[in-house]
Order: sequence, then C-alpha cells, then structure tokens
Amino acid sequence: MSQKLVIGNTILQSRLFLGTAQYPSPKALMEAFRRSGAGIATVSLRREAGGEGGAGEAFWQMIRDLNIPVLPNTAGCHSVREAVTTAHMAREVFDTRWIKLEVIGHADTLQPDPFGLLEAARILTEDGFQVFPYTTEDGVLGGRLLEAGCEVLMPWGAPIGTGLGLNNIYGLRSLRAQFPDVPMVIDAGLGLPSQAAQAMELGFDAVLLNTAVAKAGDPATMAEGFARALEAGRLAYEADPMEPRDMAAPSTPVLGLAVLE
Repeated sequence: MSQKLVIGNTILQSRLFLGTAQYPSPKALMEAFRRSGAGIATVSLRREAGGEGGAGEAFWQMIRDLNIPVLPNTAGCHSVREAVTTAHMAREVFDTRWIKLEVIGHADTLQPDPFGLLEAARILTEDGFQVFPYTTEDGVLGGRLLEAGCEVLMPWGAPIGTGLGLNNIYGLRSLRAQFPDVPMVIDAGLGLPSQAAQAMELGFDAVLLNTAVAKAGDPATMAEGFARALEAGRLAYEADPMEPRDMAAPSTPVLGLAVLE
C-alpha cells in the first residue's frame, strides 16, 4: 500500500476525491463511492439546496451516510463576491472550514479567473477557511495563492468535463517541482484511469473527479478503475522509477557471450 495522504490534520483513506453531481441515480452515486473507497466527497451548495420537497435534505443525508470528509465547493461562481458568499453559506450548511474555491473567468473553457481567485482566497483564509483553490498550472499564481494562506493547490489537468487528460505535462511537472512540499490535487479534465495514474506518477498527491465517473456507462466500475489506477501510479512514484533515455540499453550481459565463427 502507498503512503496515506494528510490534509491539515485529516488523514485520508484514499487519494481519490469524488464529486457527487450528474449521476444517473442516487444508488449509482452510493455504489461508486463504495466501490472506489473515495477519501473525500465534493459537494456543491447549489446542488444540496436546489431540490424541491425536501430533496436537498435527502441528498445531504445521503452524503452524510458516506461517512467520509466533505469538501463543499463554489462551483458556478463568476465573481469574488459570489464565491465568498457561497463559501460562507457552505460553511454553515456543511459545518466545515474546508472550501474548494472556484472563481470562473471564462464561460466556454471554465478556466479559473486568476485575479478573482487570488482575491477571494485572501478574504476566505482571513475568515478562517482552509481554501482548496481550483487553479491552473501557473507557478506564479500558485505562489501567490500560497502567500495568501492556501495550504493546498488544485491545478486543472484540462478544462472541466472534457476528459482530455493532462494537457500541459511540462507546466504541471514544473509546478510540482516548484512547490515540492505542498499537497497538490489534479482537479478537472481527466477521463480515463490511465490519466489519473500518470498524474500520480508525476508526484501529485491526489485526483478530483466527477464527470469521468458519473457519465460513464457503469459509474461504479469506472470509479473502482480510477481508484486502482491511483494506487498503481502512487506506488510507481514512491518506487523511484528509472529515468527515460534516448538510446537502448541491453538488459542482459554482453560480456562472456559465445563467438560463432
């Protein structure tokens, strides 16, 4: 087994953060969490409060029944004021200092707004939140977020919901090297377990998924596949893998071979 991930004072049982939206049924959601053993459930306040006739409370009870830490998010927020207000509401509803901070800057790509994100992060950390910022692989922005009080970085792999995987390997590798001791979670854009394994092999600490699991033909099986891929990728990283090389190198001895004439 790979080493456990610690966020703040919380020891997580899995490096998989799993979202709770878009599943075909509550049963499918529960089974995906059971099969994957996810360590954190991410929840949108808007989803929790959006149901009619008690549907919101029923959803929250279902999340409580998972018996794992909950990471509420500010999904869908496009301004600092909106994100900060949503975060405060989420703290009251979910009774946690954790907040996954999203401030969206572009409607088509759902790219984070770096300026709004940094401002909101400063406000929320001063208000006692432990902020998990949804960001890019920009190392300068990452440094500013850490200076603002964030203790975790959550760079995207690709735009939300695309399933494209890790679009900028160089940028992600540079970010990881720049802040080697900061917990980092790849957030958004993954579609296949192999992409999650690649993220772990690069040294990232966890992966956050939603669409790749919820929209799969069999969400529970896909969730389990991602969980196994994360374990494999993390073990590979901890094993100190060989460096790639351009030239072939024989794996068998070349001395002492018979010479045929």
